[in-house]
Amino acid sequence: MSKISIVVPVYFNEDTLMDLYRDMREKILDEIGEYELVFVDDGSGDDSWKIMNEIRELDANVRLVKLSRNFGEHAALLAGLSVCTGDCAVTKQADLQEDSSLILEMYEKWKQGSKVVLAVRRSRDESRVKIFFANLYYAMVRKFVNKNMPQGGCDCYLIDRKVIEVLERLDEKNSSLTLQVLWVGFKTDMVYFDRRDREKGKSRWTFAKKFKLAMDSMLSFSYMPVRFMTYIGVIFDIFAFILMISVLVEYFTRGVPIIGWASIMCVILLSSGLILSMLGILGEYLWRTLDASRERPTFIIDEEKRTRKEQAEET
Repeated sequence: MSKISIVVPVYFNEDTLMDLYRDMREKILDEIGEYELVFVDDGSGDDSWKIMNEIRELDANVRLVKLSRNFGEHAALLAGLSVCTGDCAVTKQADLQEDSSLILEMYEKWKQGSKVVLAVRRSRDESRVKIFFANLYYAMVRKFVNKNMPQGGCDCYLIDRKVIEVLERLDEKNSSLTLQVLWVGFKTDMVYFDRRDREKGKSRWTFAKKFKLAMDSMLSFSYMPVRFMTYIGVIFDIFAFILMISVLVEYFTRGVPIIGWASIMCVILLSSGLILSMLGILGEYLWRTLDASRERPTFIIDEEKRTRKEQAEET
């Protein structure tokens, strides 16, 4: 009989954790057969760890992982996948914005032979500003990174044990786990859902984290930033050559003196800004190379509590 692991990254989710467990208990846990719940505390500074232990007392199939500090959702998911024991694993957000019954649909797709099942957003019950920037990000990913990224994007996905083993071998830092899942290339299917707005708790998904995700997605999976610098350099060379020819023609044919301090300064400032921006892009690549060369672990597990079911079987 197959076993499914449900991996939940936790970061300041004390308001929603118990509601999340009750929702899963009511909708899916009695129907999916053998299961394992893996909660990963990503350095939360609230009572999330305490509530996770309370859930473990309620359910013998709950495994807990506590990281030594906040490493980010990418690392927290990898930590959960590294300790899970299921034949497949599904990621689940702790903010109650996707229906738990979605896992049943994804599990059925996996049983039918798909090694990757994406939960794609059909609609979002959020502000227009959030929807606009989310759609802009996914459009850029489809254009420059991976054309297989769903139009609505996805936060939740189910992956086979083979995919988990590949992700563990990749061991990439400053990357996007979702794009890694798409990159592996196994048979992929999709299910669709309507994303609800957050009702409890405060989102820790800040602008800085969103910007870093966009940078990681572009720099880790696409040559577009480097190619962009090449294109800009060629365009400026062509523009400068045309301008030089036009100035010389006017000087020799009409006697127009070569003047224009203000225009020269504008060109210098613009070109200097572009040069600094390009150096910044190169610096991002160099930093990622340095970070990878250090071979520091993507995450550090401070404490792990196995399921009470496993402990009982050993005794």
